[in-house]
Amino acid sequence: MIFATGNRHKLRELRELLPGVELEPLPDGLELPPEEGDSYAEIALAKARVAQRATGKPAIGDDSGIEALGLGGRPGIHSARYGGPGASDEENLDKLLREIAEAGEDRRAAYVCALVLVDADGAERVFEARCEGRMVERPRGEGGFGYDPAFVPDDTGPEDERTMSELSAAEKNEISHRGRAARLLAAHLAEGQGAAAER
Repeated sequence: MIFATGNRHKLRELRELLPGVELEPLPDGLELPPEEGDSYAEIALAKARVAQRATGKPAIGDDSGIEALGLGGRPGIHSARYGGPGASDEENLDKLLREIAEAGEDRRAAYVCALVLVDADGAERVFEARCEGRMVERPRGEGGFGYDPAFVPDDTGPEDERTMSELSAAEKNEISHRGRAARLLAAHLAEGQGAAAER
């Protein structure tokens, strides 16, 4: 399967989440469409379609983002470019934390991920999941990427103040938005293999 992303962090993470699936990177020279659309699923689907049509192989598209409640759900689908064209992860995070501080006391946020599978025959399936939590004022931790250094997930419990960047890879994969979406995808693939075996 082709994973339609140019983000090496996401490729490594999805390989960890789908150990039974041979994930290939995007072929050299294949350009993904601009991230335009009204939803994570729509953007992920556009990526997967391009990869599937170019290679003839099943392809997975991904789009994800973070939604701050105090900002009306921003940055959402614009998370990767929130700080402007070419902005680094640090610049995107700095802008978000600054805006949350200016907006008031609500620091609740949620990560959202849509994984889309386009089969070799063109059939399409969407798997979407969330991870709820809150943003802390100052980034902490060395792991993860994107907004992870300032996001404290609810799932680790009320006494656990660690950010996503302070969790082990296994802990993060267990509760993350992408981990949950990947398990939905893995279950679908397993069902397909079971049906094929019965035939």
